[in-house]
Parts: sequence; C-alpha cells; structure tokens
Amino acid sequence: MEVLTLNATARENLGKAATKAVRNADLVPCVLYGGDDIKHFTLVPLDLRPLIYTPEFKVVEINLDGETHRCIIKSAQFHPVTDKILHVDFLRLIDNHQVKVDIPISFEGVAVGLKEGGKLMKKLRKVSIKTVPEKLIDKIVLNTTPMKLGESLRIKDLDVTEGIEILNNANIPVASIEIPRLLRTLDPAAAEAEGEEGTGEEGEEGATSEEGASTESAEAAS
Repeated sequence: MEVLTLNATARENLGKAATKAVRNADLVPCVLYGGDDIKHFTLVPLDLRPLIYTPEFKVVEINLDGETHRCIIKSAQFHPVTDKILHVDFLRLIDNHQVKVDIPISFEGVAVGLKEGGKLMKKLRKVSIKTVPEKLIDKIVLNTTPMKLGESLRIKDLDVTEGIEILNNANIPVASIEIPRLLRTLDPAAAEAEGEEGTGEEGEEGATSEEGASTESAEAAS
C-alpha cells in the first residue's frame, strides 16, 4: 500500500479570521481527529494533490511538531467555483480500532465473454469496508477472466482476506458481460441467460462498458 508523507505546520490561531488568513497565504487549513487530541495545522495545496485528485486509496503520514501521525483522509471541502481545496479532515489510525473506508475495485483479466463479442459493464467502482488499520488494503481485485456472456458478479463474489468486512449490500452487481443486440438476435438462449443474470439491485455508480478482448488493467475510479 502506498503511504504519502506530508510535512505540516501547526496552527496557533483559530477562528474565521485566522482561517481566512491561512487561505490568503495559499495554504490549506486541516484538522486531525481520532485519539485523545485534535490537531490543527496547514498543508501546501500542491502536496495534497496526489492524495485528493486520484482514484487510489492511500494512507497518510503527517509530520507535525516532530511527531508522525498515521491517518487517512476523511473529507475535503472545495470552492464551488474555482474547485480550490478549502479544508481537509484527517482521521488518525489507531491500532486495533476499526475504521470504515472506501477502496477501489481493480478489474483484471480478459473475460471469456469479451472474446465472444460481449461487453464488460463495470457497475461499481468502489466498495466500503470496515477493518483495523493493520489489515487495511488499497484495493480489491476482481478477476473477470471466467465471466461468460450474460454472467454477472456481485459484491458477494468479491474475495477479501479475513478481518475485512464489506459493508455494501451483497447482491449489488459489480460487473457483467452484456450480450450485444446482434448476438441476442442470433442466439435467443444467450439473451435469456443474460436476462436471468442481469436481474437484481443496480450498482451505486454509473456503469461503463468495454468491448472486445482488450486486457483489463487494474484501475479504480473515485
């Protein structure tokens, strides 16, 4: 798992006026929660880009006043017009204390159904998990290779190690091999199979498709 190290500067003054001054200095006010204390500090916007503008999940190590705090980003606020980062909240990772995070799904392999002319529909890009920091993972790999025309894989088909709980509904579709209209016309049995596999609750995010037998590389979206 990739760990991003950030050098922070402690904030001595709080309140609206002080926060405005921080932003005018082209810095981002941040807060670190979790544990016995709350830390207020600032970060350089450029340092935050690899953490915020990415579909990847990363752990953060914040260096502040000679201490290193291992944490994850919980939320970020943006300017409604310029999209400038206005504020970031971090959550400290504490050993043996469970956390809930969203991690990407990595679609790998070349599905059998793609070679037969089907389309791979990616219906879910991220899943929510609960685990302790010691068992955090940065992605869940879904091997699409065995998928045939009309087949679907759901949350319950995802493979995770012991100690990690997936919080999404088990029946939500993650990916399916759609049968093109021409194939459905030529093979009614295949169309019927797709209808049976495709029933169920829709994914939480918009589906995307890929045609042919091009290799599915590991990816995730925010």
